[in-house]
Order: sequence, then structure tokens, then C-alpha cells
Amino acid sequence: MNKRNLIFACIFICCIVLSYFVLGRKNSARQKIKHLEALEAGVENPLTVEELEEAIAKNEARAEELLALQEQTGSWYKILAVKYIDGEMYGEALSALQKAVQYYPQNQNLFYYIGVSAGFMAKATLDFNADGKTTERDNYLLLAESGYKRAVDLEPDYFRAIYGLAVLYVLEMNQPAKAVPLLEKALTIEEKNTEAMMLLGHAYYMTYDYEAAVAMYDKVIAADTSKERKEAAAANKKAVLDAMYE
Repeated sequence: MNKRNLIFACIFICCIVLSYFVLGRKNSARQKIKHLEALEAGVENPLTVEELEEAIAKNEARAEELLALQEQTGSWYKILAVKYIDGEMYGEALSALQKAVQYYPQNQNLFYYIGVSAGFMAKATLDFNADGKTTERDNYLLLAESGYKRAVDLEPDYFRAIYGLAVLYVLEMNQPAKAVPLLEKALTIEEKNTEAMMLLGHAYYMTYDYEAAVAMYDKVIAADTSKERKEAAAANKKAVLDAMYE
């Protein structure tokens, strides 16, 4: 073997040896890190109840930090959803609300906002294909209904959710009979709310309870200080009386 080949052979052998030591040290470092993590937890592979309890106790601070992070993330989704609603971006709001309820499944306000957002999306859903199908709109209406219902389940006297559900039944889903008991309950919570009175009067009219409708419009005329609302109630009352004597 000449001198040049001998040099190349030596270099090649040195590279192999160096690679062996470098890789070996990296693997050793990884093993040490895993070992330290296991030591920090207290046990390398907790299996028994005692070992698990010990590991949990030693990582309690970490668990609390994780919980705080989860709570913060949920709060951010709530804030984001409200921002979208304020900007009338209801589709984006629904996406944020879907995430938020994963963190706060017992928050009645989130479900109320789902009802509001889905209701607006139903209004915005048009038959662009002109095929007579209303599936997407119907799905949004059902989502709005379920959102309002869940909000009321969580807080039975939640006026806004009760009223929102009633509006949905009267004005969007043509189910006024379902709205009547909701609005009657709403008016036990806010007795002087003339918007609820007006809607209840309309629901009575749609269910052919004309006398109750007239009485409700009379209440609006007596209670409301707004000239426009008084005039609207009087006009609605006249329409009901006309229907009664046709």
C-alpha cells in the first residue's frame, strides 16, 4: 500500500471511530434525560395505586399549570367568539364557540351565543343552487334551537335565552304554539318587557287566541312610553279585531 492510500485509510478509520463515539454519547445523553425525568416523577414506571399517587403528588404543580393554561385557552375562545359576534361574523363565531364549549360545557352564555349565531346564519343561508332545498338553513335553525334550549336547561330563568328561543319559534320556524309558554314564563321574569309582550301578542294571534292577543296589545299600549311601540301595538290590535269579526 502506498503512502497516499495509507493516509486515506487512516482518515476513514478515524471517521468511523469518531462517529461511533458521537452517536454513543448522544444516545447516552437521551437515556440520561429520560432517567432524570423518571427520577423527577419519583418512579420510572408507576403501576400501583401508591406509585401513581406519588407521581401525581410530585407533579401537582405541573397539573395546576396545565389546568390554568386550559382555562386561559377556553377564555380566549369565549372572547374571540364575542368579538366575532360584535363584528357580525357569525360563522366564525360558531367555530370559536364550538371550541369554547369543549372547555366550558356548563356555561349557559356560550350556548346562548350559539343560538344567536346559528339564527343569523340561518337567515344568511340562501338557495344559491335554486334547487328548492333548505337543508342547510334548517340545520342552522335546529342548531340555534338546541343552543337556546341548552342555555335554558343550565339557567331556567335566563330571560335572553327564553326570549331568543321564542323569537325563533314565532318568526323563523312557524311554531308559535311552542313560543306561548316560553313568553308567558319570560314575562314572569321581566314583567314590563314590552318586546316580549308584543311577541306574545303575535304568538296568540298566530294560534287563533284572539282575545288573549287583544289583551296583550292593550298591556303594551298601557305600559310602553314609546310612541312608535304604542302605535304598533294599536295597529296589531286592530288587525286582530278585524280577524275576529270577519
